[in-house]
Amino acid sequence: MKAAIIGGGVIGGGWAARFLLNGWDVAVADPDPQAERKIAAVLDNARRALPALYDRALPHEGRLTFHADLATAVAGADWVQESVPEVLEVKHRILPMIAAAAGPQAIIGSSTSGFKPSELNAAGTHAIVAHPFNPVYLLPLVELVGDTDTCARAADILRSIGMYPLTVRHEIDAHIADRLLEAVWREALWLVKDGIATTAEVDEAIRMGFGIRWAQMGLFETYRIAGGEAGMAHFMAQFGPALSWPWTKLMDVPEFNDELVDLIASQSDAQSGHLSIRELERLRDDNVVAMIRALRRTGSGAGGVVTAHEAALPDAGEGDGLPITAMRQVPVSWTDYNGHMNETHYLETASLATDRFMQMIGVDADYIASGRSYFTVESHIRHLDEVHAGDRLTVTTQVMAGAGKRLHLFNRLWRDDTLTATVETMLLHTDLSTRRTSDPDPAVAAHLSGWVDRHAGMPAPEGAGRSVGLGR
Repeated sequence: MKAAIIGGGVIGGGWAARFLLNGWDVAVADPDPQAERKIAAVLDNARRALPALYDRALPHEGRLTFHADLATAVAGADWVQESVPEVLEVKHRILPMIAAAAGPQAIIGSSTSGFKPSELNAAGTHAIVAHPFNPVYLLPLVELVGDTDTCARAADILRSIGMYPLTVRHEIDAHIADRLLEAVWREALWLVKDGIATTAEVDEAIRMGFGIRWAQMGLFETYRIAGGEAGMAHFMAQFGPALSWPWTKLMDVPEFNDELVDLIASQSDAQSGHLSIRELERLRDDNVVAMIRALRRTGSGAGGVVTAHEAALPDAGEGDGLPITAMRQVPVSWTDYNGHMNETHYLETASLATDRFMQMIGVDADYIASGRSYFTVESHIRHLDEVHAGDRLTVTTQVMAGAGKRLHLFNRLWRDDTLTATVETMLLHTDLSTRRTSDPDPAVAAHLSGWVDRHAGMPAPEGAGRSVGLGR
């Protein structure tokens, strides 16, 4: 699959990273002589952050190319994303050029944050709005506006690269999310202009309070809870009258003059001017990754999107005749004060591999819900080489034994062609209702027996069976 990105700024670069890191070839067209350097900086951040959301490896990167000619970039593309400046005259000049060069299969999306499809397509083009949020490579939301069938096709593609398409029912200026953001932005400008709060204090009010609630529940579910056991109807009855009180200035805009710009800019510089933009981006990315990973535990919000996308990623196949049971990139949070991966996460990686092998023999969520599983009773780890943030780990699993209640596995952790660790594990099948060992279901036993036979002719791994329990 190929995506063409027209305009390589912050948003265009984010789109390029999102597609590229999901295995698409990406062609970029941008007359800016600094486009390659700017996109390289975005890609550095994306390669560090996006894989950290996942417990499985994303597809191998596609091929990135840069083109001076728009038509060459667009040729053969399945998706064309226009991310030129937010000036309607510029879009009216670029979109017909894209339409003329694109094939009939191509979806043409515009990153516009405010214009409607009817405005974009005044020159007879057929683009849809595909409005993302920065950083595009991490935040899943994309607002889709336009032709129903095209938006449906677009939604399928966006889900396949781990995004959350939200189709807007009727076209409207600024779509949905930016209209909400605009309301908060206007009120924040008044609070700063009137001396009620500084830029830092406004940001603290958001990130220390309702911003966290919004990240996992949004607006209406948050207020439903605020209504207590009586729910939303009670909340509306209790707080509805406040809508007529003069609390906000949403219909007013402070005069946008040099004085206001200097006030906001000076406070913003005092707030975070000690950090470069790249440092702020990485701080933002690390925080977004941590919050989305936390949301994965409950399947809420953006966490549910990542979990669904991960489940759709293809299996990794085999390596050296053994099943590849885990592939993932090492996140920054796994490294310690020595600069390499902490010993805890070697075991965690092997645990992911063991869980995957259990699924392969039928010990999946339904089996566990029925009251049966395997419990780890002993593990033996050998640390053979350092692993650093950003390294891609691949785990192969060899079945050493699997008869009756016992399951004996040997996991190898590889960084490219280098063996970095081995984790040998003994597990016993257990009845969850009695917490005692038991024989597995016949179907599970049959699957396991097949793997035992398949691996029976392989030599015993070096270092296997050195711990007391595993040597018996």
